[in-house]
Amino acid sequence: MADTLADYESLAAAVLPTEVRDFVAGGSGSETTLRHNRAALDAITLTPRVLAGVDDPDTACTLLGSQFAMPVAVAPMAYQRLLHPDGELLLASAAAAAGIPYVIGTLSSYPLEKIAATAPSWFQLYWLRDRGLVAALVDRAADAGCTALMVTVDVPVMGRRLRDVRNSFALPPEVVAANIVDMVTEAHTAVPGLSAVAAHTASAFDPAVSWSDLEWLRRSSELPLVVKGILDPRDARRAVDAGADGVVVSNHGGRQFDGAPASIDALGPVVEAVGNDCAVLLDSGIRSGTDIAKAIALGASAVLVGRPLLWALAVEAVDDALTLLRQELRDAMLLTGCEDLAALARLTTGRTTWQTSS
Repeated sequence: MADTLADYESLAAAVLPTEVRDFVAGGSGSETTLRHNRAALDAITLTPRVLAGVDDPDTACTLLGSQFAMPVAVAPMAYQRLLHPDGELLLASAAAAAGIPYVIGTLSSYPLEKIAATAPSWFQLYWLRDRGLVAALVDRAADAGCTALMVTVDVPVMGRRLRDVRNSFALPPEVVAANIVDMVTEAHTAVPGLSAVAAHTASAFDPAVSWSDLEWLRRSSELPLVVKGILDPRDARRAVDAGADGVVVSNHGGRQFDGAPASIDALGPVVEAVGNDCAVLLDSGIRSGTDIAKAIALGASAVLVGRPLLWALAVEAVDDALTLLRQELRDAMLLTGCEDLAALARLTTGRTTWQTSS
């Protein structure tokens, strides 16, 4: 087992092609937001309470009506067969063993039904131009036993990811978007100076999605609804008013608008805006159990973890990675005197000054 989640990136680098590493690691534009996510989390401090008499902190949480072993879900991530032949199936199985939810992506490289049979799952929805196909995906997710629906709202167009452009990145023939396979033929066609993945996103996704579409989705499904990609507290409040059961404070891991605030910096105002009216999750930059503790202390209900688990997937170490994450969270709770997540949420937070290199 690696010493930290960050170690898995260097381990994966030894086994992955450069263009795949860049596809996973890269952000949009000059990657300013990508760097700020990490720097902002590093700047958060927690003030421990001592002599708390805690010896076995409880990391369990309830999310969207279900009990989980820790306040973590596996983030929805596309094309996991790029990292390992078993892709989503292997990562979902590790999530099940760890007692946390796995979020199946619209762009998963195995069919959602096969993944949902492997682990307790939520389904992440991208808004497609074909509303009939959107409705069909929602029905398929419910029929497969997914217990929540997570709609990603921050991709009207894919952010310009320059690593993919420079690599003329295209999917290999064996990796497909298994849930919408007939819609993404462009993804396999390499064109110099272009990202084939961006080309298929432009053809498949609807850039004009609006609040009325979200309201339609709410009426169309009885599953708990989570809106992912919220940074402005006004949008969070509007999502709740439209019927959302949860929001994910997220800048898409720095992969969409380069210039957006770090997700952890946007968390507090969103929590204040929604109060107790919905769950508030956070993603973008989470790399350790201490990061999870910081998010909980700042008001998050849970976090989504993404890239580190893909790196671990590449080296068949996802079980170890999730075990390490829970151990780090327990250590953080012991060292801050917190017997459970409610105590963690009461910790005093602070901030150090930080800056990033250009």
